[in-house]
Amino acid sequence: MEVPVVVIHDKLFSGTRWTDPITTGVLEVTSPATNAVVGRVAETTTEDLDEMISQARDSFESGVWRSTPPAERGALLARVADMLEERQAEVCTILSDEMGTPASTAAMIQVTPTLGVLRYYARLSESFPWSEVRHGDFGASVVTRQPVGVVAAITAWNVPLYLNTAKVAPALLSGSSVVLKPSSATPLSALWLADLFREAGLPEGVLSVVTGPSSVGDHLVSHADVDKISFTGSTEVGKHIAGIAAQSLKRCSLELGGKSAAIVLEDADIAAHAGTMVFSALMNSGQACVSQNRILAPRSRYDEVVEALVENVKAMPVGDPADESTAFGPLANHKQKESVEGYIRKGVEEGATIAYGGGKVEGLSAAVAEGAYVQPTVFTGVDNSMTIAQEEIFGPVLQVIAYDSVDEAVQIANDSEYGLAGAVYSADPDAALAVAQRVRTGTMGINWYAFDPSAPFGGFKNSGLGRENGPEGLEAFCELQSVLMPFGWEPTAG
Repeated sequence: MEVPVVVIHDKLFSGTRWTDPITTGVLEVTSPATNAVVGRVAETTTEDLDEMISQARDSFESGVWRSTPPAERGALLARVADMLEERQAEVCTILSDEMGTPASTAAMIQVTPTLGVLRYYARLSESFPWSEVRHGDFGASVVTRQPVGVVAAITAWNVPLYLNTAKVAPALLSGSSVVLKPSSATPLSALWLADLFREAGLPEGVLSVVTGPSSVGDHLVSHADVDKISFTGSTEVGKHIAGIAAQSLKRCSLELGGKSAAIVLEDADIAAHAGTMVFSALMNSGQACVSQNRILAPRSRYDEVVEALVENVKAMPVGDPADESTAFGPLANHKQKESVEGYIRKGVEEGATIAYGGGKVEGLSAAVAEGAYVQPTVFTGVDNSMTIAQEEIFGPVLQVIAYDSVDEAVQIANDSEYGLAGAVYSADPDAALAVAQRVRTGTMGINWYAFDPSAPFGGFKNSGLGRENGPEGLEAFCELQSVLMPFGWEPTAG
C-alpha cells in the first residue's frame, strides 16, 4: 500500500508567518515504516535563518511580546492546549507518518505530556514570582525575572511534539522570542505546532521554525543575536554546542543521553510491575533518553524477573503503526536500525545471552516489510561493564543484570557516565525512596516512571546541564535583575 504525501509546506514558518524561502530547496520526510515520502518542506538556508533571527531580535527589542502581561502570555498557552486537544488525532497521524510511532503511543507519550506542559505553564504564569521585594542589610531590593532574549531551541527526533513544546512553552511564557530547530527528520509536527501558536494569536516575529540540516544548526547556535541555547539530543552533539556557546558565553541548557537503571528490590511484586518495567524500558521502541533498559534484579529472583519480562515483551505486537493493535513500530530511520542491530551483535560477542528476540521481525505486512524494524530483545547474563550496559542504544534492547545486595545494586546503577532517569520497584515505598535517593540521577520513579510537568527534569553527569519543567524550567529562560532602592523607601513589587 502506497502512503500518500500527507503534508506539503512550500513556505517557511518565519516570524510567526508563512513566508517564501529564498531558494527552492526541499527536504523530504519519509516514513520509517513504509519508506514512502510523507512530506515535503521548504529548506531553510543560512540566509533564511538570518532573517528569522533578525525578526526574533526585533520582536524582542520592540516589546511586542515581552511587554505583554504574564497572565496573557499564559492564556495563549492555554488556548494552544485547547486547540491541540481538539485536533490531537491530526497530529498523531503526522507523528505516526514521520517517525513511525503508533498513533495510540503518540497520544500517550507525546500528546498527553504536551498538554500537561502547556497547561502547567499557563497556570504558573499567575503564581510565578516575576517580581519580588527582598529586605537586607542595605534596605529593600526589587528582584525581577526578565526574559533571556532570543532563544535557539534545538530538539531531537524521538518525541518531537513533546520536546518542542517543553522548550517553546516556557521560553514564550518568559517573554522571550524563539527560533526552533527540530530534527530534519521530524519537521512536520514542529510546523504543525508552530501554526497553532500563530492561530492562537502569537505576535509576528516571535516564533520561527528552522527546517534544515545540522550545518544550519551550527549557524544558529553561533549567531551573535542568540542569547540562549536550549538543546535536546546526544551527549556528543551537546558537548559540541556547549563549546560553541562558550565562545560568546551564551546561556546554555542541555538535555542529553541516558542509560538508566530500574532496581528491582527483593520484596517487589514482579508480576504486578513487569509490564511497567517493560514499558519504561522499551517505550517508543526504546527511543527515549529516559529508557530504563538496565533492569537490576536480585540474584535470588533473577530467573523470575527474566521470565516475567520476556512474557510481557512477547505479548506486545510489532507491526504497522497504522494498526491499532501495534505496540512497537519501526525505529525512526534505517541508520538507527543498523546502529541497534550492531549493539545486539556486540552484546552476543561480549558474552551476553539473548533470552528473547535478536532476530528478524516476522509477520510484517507487505506495506511495511522493508521498514526500519528491530525485534525487541532481552539480554541476560549481562555484566555492567559490557558495551550494551554502558552505551545508550536507543532501541528496543533490554539488559537484565544480577546483583547480590542493595549496595551493589546502587553501585551498578551509578556505574554510568549518565544520570538522567531510573526507578525502584518495591512493596515498601519508603524503602524504595531511600534507595532512589542514593542513585546519582536527575529523576526517579517508585514502581513506575512518568514526566510530571511541575517537577524539574534533567540529568546528572553527562546527561546534561540545567532543568526543564517546573518553575525551574521557566527560570531557565529568565535573567535575574536586582535593583537596590534608597534607605527608607519601600517599593511595590510589580
